[in-house]
Amino acid sequence: MNKINSLFNNRGDRKLLSLYFCAGCPTLEGTGDVILAMQRRGIAMIEVGIPFSDPLADGPVIQSAATQALKNGMSLKTLFGQLKAIKDQVGIPLVLMGYLNPILHYGIEEFCKSCVESGVSGVIIPDLPFKDYQEIVKPIADKYDLRIIMLITPETSEERIRFIDDNTDGFVYMVSSAAITGAQKSFDDAKQEYFRRINAMNLRNPRMIGFGISNKQTLDAAQQNAAGAIIGSKFVTLLNETEGDANAALDKLFDALSH
Repeated sequence: MNKINSLFNNRGDRKLLSLYFCAGCPTLEGTGDVILAMQRRGIAMIEVGIPFSDPLADGPVIQSAATQALKNGMSLKTLFGQLKAIKDQVGIPLVLMGYLNPILHYGIEEFCKSCVESGVSGVIIPDLPFKDYQEIVKPIADKYDLRIIMLITPETSEERIRFIDDNTDGFVYMVSSAAITGAQKSFDDAKQEYFRRINAMNLRNPRMIGFGISNKQTLDAAQQNAAGAIIGSKFVTLLNETEGDANAALDKLFDALSH
């Protein structure tokens, strides 16, 4: 069974925590160490960012990380090599998050094949049109048992949410706001209402909430309204501050999430 499906099927009442970091930042060679440190510290699922020169959905923190990673020489080929080297040590789901351009350049079939060979269970492609997903990407991804994860926002219509839920597998990524990524201190009433509205839809797929989670208040709100939370910008910032020391960054993150 795909590791993403297995994680959600077997989680019981546990609220999941997933972390994002950008491969190749702050150091080119740190990818494997960061992943293994997260796994040791109980992170349920890891999103590995594929750096891209024009990351439309990302705020300044992740944009800056992508720029640094590209300067360091990170590429998809390099990333797959790093993931393959630790594949046998990783038991939790790895999800690649990246934009369509580098994936098309690599070749969709070759990309999906490389994902499986390097232990990747799913992919998030924020700028992948749903029509292209259905007609071109999904048949290839299905062949390799790879989950393509779709995002929804407060602006996504109920009809489209149902359509996404019916045509995807793994989990639905609930973006907490229509804005770019970035840490927030709290979720306002409008966001809380959005969470409740999606809850009431009783979707088939489990949901993870991401964008803006950086403290206990936002973490609790996300975990109360979904299977778990995804943290990106906050962890990327801490990883930079600790010069790539994932254990030190995780210590700081867990401290920030406790109050």
